[in-house]
Amino acid sequence: MMQETPRYGVIGCGMMGQEHLRNIALLPGSEVVAIFEPDGQMRRLAAQFAPGAAMVESIEALLAIPAINCILIASPNDLHLSQLETLAAIRPLPVLVEKPLFISPADTHRIAAFRERYPAPVWVAMEYRYMPPVARLVAEADAATGGVRMLTIREHRFPFLKKVGAWNRLNRRTGGTLVEKCCHFFDLMRLILKSDPVRVMASGGQAVNHQGEIYGGEPADVWDNAYVIVDFASGARAMLELCMFAEGSRYQEEISAVGPAGKIECLVPGPARFWPDDLGPPPLAQVIVSPRFPKGPRAIPIPIDPVLLDAGDHNGSTFYQHQRFARAMARNGPVEVTLEDGWWAVAMGAAAQHSAVTGESCRVDGPTGAG
Repeated sequence: MMQETPRYGVIGCGMMGQEHLRNIALLPGSEVVAIFEPDGQMRRLAAQFAPGAAMVESIEALLAIPAINCILIASPNDLHLSQLETLAAIRPLPVLVEKPLFISPADTHRIAAFRERYPAPVWVAMEYRYMPPVARLVAEADAATGGVRMLTIREHRFPFLKKVGAWNRLNRRTGGTLVEKCCHFFDLMRLILKSDPVRVMASGGQAVNHQGEIYGGEPADVWDNAYVIVDFASGARAMLELCMFAEGSRYQEEISAVGPAGKIECLVPGPARFWPDDLGPPPLAQVIVSPRFPKGPRAIPIPIDPVLLDAGDHNGSTFYQHQRFARAMARNGPVEVTLEDGWWAVAMGAAAQHSAVTGESCRVDGPTGAG
C-alpha cells in the first residue's frame, strides 16, 4: 500500500467521473496524472477539470505510467468487474471503484476470485455514507434510538440523467435500478443496523419515466419506482421507498431510524443546481432528534461548504470520500468501504430485483454464501 499522496489514473470520465475530478482538484497534494475515457466529448470536458492529465487510449497505457500510484474507476457499471480484473492481471494498485461493484449474481465467482488474489486495497465508492447529514445520523443513531429496530429510507428525486450511449437505461448494463441506484441505500442499511440481511421483499416497476424509449433496438427497461422491505439477522427491519418522478420535492433523501429510546432523522436536499432560482436559497440539510421521554424534537441544521456543493451533486460526500481514501493510503490504514460491503449491496439489490419480478420473498446470500 502506498504511503504518499494519491496520484490518480482515472478510468471513465463521464458525469460521475467529472465530479470526482472536480473534488480531487480540491484536495491539497492529490493529482490526476492520466485519464482513459473513450468518448471524445467526455474527454474534452474532463480536460477542463484536470488540465495537467495525459489522455491515453487504453487501460494498459494508463497502467504503464510509473507516476500513477492509485486508480479511480468511474466507468459504466457493466465494465467495473472486467476493469478490476485487468488491474489484477497487469498492475494491482490501490483502487477506488464506483458502485455497483458488479451487476450480476452470475459474476459472484469472479468477484470471489478477484478478492482472493488482489494484493492492494479496494475502496467501493459508496458516497452516501459521507453526506454530512447522513454521516451525523449514522454516528448518533444508537445513542438517539437506544438501538435501531426500524429504519426507513425514502428517496424522491429526478429521473435518471442522460449518460453516454444511454447505458443507464438498460438493465443488462446497470444491473437494474435496485442495483444501480439503490445499492447506496442497502449499504446504509447494513452500516446503520450493524447486521446482515436475511430476507428481501420488493415491488417495483416502470410507471412514468422511459416508456417508449428505444436504444439500439432495445427498450429502456430500468424502473422508476419501488418499495423494498429487508429483514436483518439482528431482528431489525428496514424499508426503502424510491420514486424517480418526484423532483418537485423539497428534500431528496429522508432517512429515519427508530428504537426504544426515540427517533433520529436526516433530511437531505437534492443537487443545488436543480433548485429553481425563483424559490430562493436551496433548503438546508438537517438532522432531527426526537426522544420518547421527555418528548421534544430537536432540529439541527447541517450546513455544507458551498464550494463542495458546487463541486458535485452529492452534498460534499465525494470530497470527503476522497479525503478519507487519501488518509487511508497515506497511513497504511484499512479502507472504510470494503469489497465485502460492495458485494453485500449488490446482493441485496439483485435479491430485491428478483423479488419484485417473481412476487416472492428472497433469501440474501452475501460473500460467504454467494455462488
